Amino acid sequence: MKDKIILALDVDSMDEAGRWVEMLYDNVGLFKVGKQLFTSSGPDVVRMIKGKGGGVFLDLKFHDIPNTVAMASVEALRLGVDMFNVHALGGYQMMAVTADAIAAEAERLSVRKPLFIAVTILTSMNEEAVREVGISSNVRDEVIRLARLAKKAGLDGVVASPHEIELIKESCGDDFIVVTPGVRPSFASADDQKRIMTPSEAVRAGADYLVIGRPITKAERPEEAAKAIAEEMCQG
Repeated sequence: MKDKIILALDVDSMDEAGRWVEMLYDNVGLFKVGKQLFTSSGPDVVRMIKGKGGGVFLDLKFHDIPNTVAMASVEALRLGVDMFNVHALGGYQMMAVTADAIAAEAERLSVRKPLFIAVTILTSMNEEAVREVGISSNVRDEVIRLARLAKKAGLDGVVASPHEIELIKESCGDDFIVVTPGVRPSFASADDQKRIMTPSEAVRAGADYLVIGRPITKAERPEEAAKAIAEEMCQG
């Protein structure tokens, strides 16, 4: 189950990221490099994690014109990331052009293609928040619509709240990956996530990967926290 855990490296320096990787690469499957860390440290942070034996989920949520996103995604592949994402709201053409570009580059380089996933609706957003940005459908309907669009475009899966996992699997099939933030183990607080589940509940619902940050990084004993989360997942 530890391979299903993605640790969010929400830190601001290469040195701090390196300490977490050295401490936890035996207890988690991937390390998530987001906007803060990538902006401070650049592509070298991905190379550092890979060099220490860790896997990388590049969480930059690309959202731009199709060619720009496709070329950025090709560079992510060349960096050796294991997973990366775009915003599904960028549209079908953006996602499809990118899927074709990374498949072609992976074949040219004779390397494994990274998992290519799309963000549906951020887990920090509730019904009121999606209405504020002009989306008239409810959160669940919008998540399913975007997941289906991502699958049609050739993506491997989506990022979605644990509360939409079962609906996505029903709509897109069991082999369509769901990466789930908004997971809080029984010993942790909810923080700023709105739509959350415990690890056991998320795995039972069908989650393929769980993105977890503060419940591990803020724990008194991070290694033990990661192991406890894996144990909770086993219960699911």
